[in-house]
Amino acid sequence: MKYFIVTVLNKGKKTDYGLYAEHKKEAQSLAKIKYTGMILKAIESSPPLEDQFKRFKDNFLTNIRKRHLKQDSLIAAIRQLAVMANAGISIHDSLKEIADATTDKTLQIVLGTMAEDINAGHSLSKSASKFSYELGTLSLAMIELGEKTGNMAEALHKLADMLEEIRRNIIKFKKAMAYPRNVMIAMAVAFTILISYVVPQFKTIFEQLGAELPMPTKILLFLEHLFNTYGLYVLAGIALFLFVFKYTLNHNKEFRYRWHQFLLKTYLIKNVIMYSTLSRFTLVFSELIRAGIPIAEALDTSTAMIDNLPLQERLLAVRTTVERGGALHTGLKETALFENMIIQMVSAGEASGQLDSMIQKVMEYYKMRFDAIIDGLSEAVEPIMLFMIAGMVIMLALGIFLPMWSMGDAVQGRH
Repeated sequence: MKYFIVTVLNKGKKTDYGLYAEHKKEAQSLAKIKYTGMILKAIESSPPLEDQFKRFKDNFLTNIRKRHLKQDSLIAAIRQLAVMANAGISIHDSLKEIADATTDKTLQIVLGTMAEDINAGHSLSKSASKFSYELGTLSLAMIELGEKTGNMAEALHKLADMLEEIRRNIIKFKKAMAYPRNVMIAMAVAFTILISYVVPQFKTIFEQLGAELPMPTKILLFLEHLFNTYGLYVLAGIALFLFVFKYTLNHNKEFRYRWHQFLLKTYLIKNVIMYSTLSRFTLVFSELIRAGIPIAEALDTSTAMIDNLPLQERLLAVRTTVERGGALHTGLKETALFENMIIQMVSAGEASGQLDSMIQKVMEYYKMRFDAIIDGLSEAVEPIMLFMIAGMVIMLALGIFLPMWSMGDAVQGRH
């Protein structure tokens, strides 16, 4: 956003106001709405130092405090908006009414701001783009689809259906991970208690022994010293690291890209990310194609909602191929993300003129694959969980019993 100084003539008096806008014409339009009088000129300028500091502080605090909307509240609001749009009520009035009725403070701010933006002459998609973190990329894509097709009510109904499907998958994912998570928490608590209270009891005995301690015992004693002496500092360091990591992830694109690359190479996680991304991509793409949106535009909108940057980059190459006159199946093949069976299905759909129905089948296939991964997630995590438990038990056993065996051998040797 650029900063403009707008000069307004009101009752023979000239007054300068500062405001932010994308370009000069938008600055003049906003000034007409906000201020009374004749707009004489709008000149681009550098914002005052106080204003720059205020914006920096507001953005910083917003990035710290910002959070996703509750999915239940968001889905309910979208359903209401779809019904009201279908009844012929203006989007501005609908947003304002839902914002006034909701008890969710974040949703209230989002919808209220969007209503104000629409009143100022902005489109719904442009206003919603300011809340991409809260609403999510899928919501932005479907709102844009509603504007392009001229049927906002249907697009919003579809959006609510898709968000409910995603929410069901998230619930399934949480249920699948509940048992492994609880076991790992219990294991961490048990390990902490042993390190903090049990190991110190043996520490005195080991010191009296005076012999060279084995490596597992040294590790246990080091962890005991670290926990009991610097425990609070360790926790503070972990909290600081997580904060810095999250902040850097949100604000440094190169770091985010490398992190996403790492996730795509991580066991089990890579499959969850891959198939969830392809499922959502084909879901939105199929809806856009069915609505009659050109393939290049549909690809552009579908890839915009992808969170993983390496996958987004590869799928954006499909749009480039299509814009150069290439076939869709050729572009999909070049990404090396889609199986040969999928490429053949898309090719058959293009040849027969039934691309929309074929993409629908592709979407159903990836949904099935993603559901299968989620259903088998608990079983896939169990070997990792068992390996970690075994490692902890072995380290504790060796760390405590090896020196005791040495003591026993020494006592027998004396006799």
